[in-house]
Amino acid sequence: MTCAGCRDGVGFDLPITMAFQPIVDVGAGTTFAYEALIRGQDGAGAGDVLAQVSADNRYAFDQLCRTTAIEWASRLDLTGDGASLSINFLPNAVYEPRACIRTTLAAAMRTCFPVSRIIFEFTEDEAVDTVHLLNILRTYRAMGFKTAIDDFGAGFAGLGLLSKFQPDIVKLDMALIRGIDTDPVKRAIVRHTLNMLRDLGIDPVCEGVETLDEHDVLRDMGVSLMQGYLFARPMIEGLSPVAWPRQTGADALSA
Repeated sequence: MTCAGCRDGVGFDLPITMAFQPIVDVGAGTTFAYEALIRGQDGAGAGDVLAQVSADNRYAFDQLCRTTAIEWASRLDLTGDGASLSINFLPNAVYEPRACIRTTLAAAMRTCFPVSRIIFEFTEDEAVDTVHLLNILRTYRAMGFKTAIDDFGAGFAGLGLLSKFQPDIVKLDMALIRGIDTDPVKRAIVRHTLNMLRDLGIDPVCEGVETLDEHDVLRDMGVSLMQGYLFARPMIEGLSPVAWPRQTGADALSA
């Protein structure tokens, strides 16, 4: 069986590459994963590249992103320290999960990249058919991939999806994290969301962490997995070294 869109010969003509940003485990002091972020080979940002994506070339773009991410991750020996690779995918570009995953599997086999180290994350900002999305997520899990919801709290999927499928990871939207140290409403929302995710056996990731104060509040809430400029900015075709925050509060007293 082949994917609709595989047969029409429409490719994605803009040359692309990947930037990598770490997702860190602040409790363990290790890099949990690197998220692959689309960039143009001419230096174009993600927005400029995504502006070239249409219904006609969406499948080709999605496939190209996957293979490019895996090839660069292998070249950079991303898993050398035990980290995983997080790849964003477009659910509306996947017509039949097992058929449309073949190129990804081929790239992983060609580069000897372990499937168990690949996380597929999708954002909530694209309206998709829930039945179709659940089919994708369940198929990917059955094949050994991990799954993640990105930008949780900012889009379409939300609690309804979680009631039907519990991904390995949920990334809380940066709008909930920015300024959380000075916003009691955000703290209340994040605290209850974290409790819910833990009850469901889902690992939370707080993204968009930019200040030490945000980091400290999240640590006090028991958050271990974080991502943001406080730790590292994305590096094109490279792995950014992590800037670990100084110890504060009780950690500092016991150090």
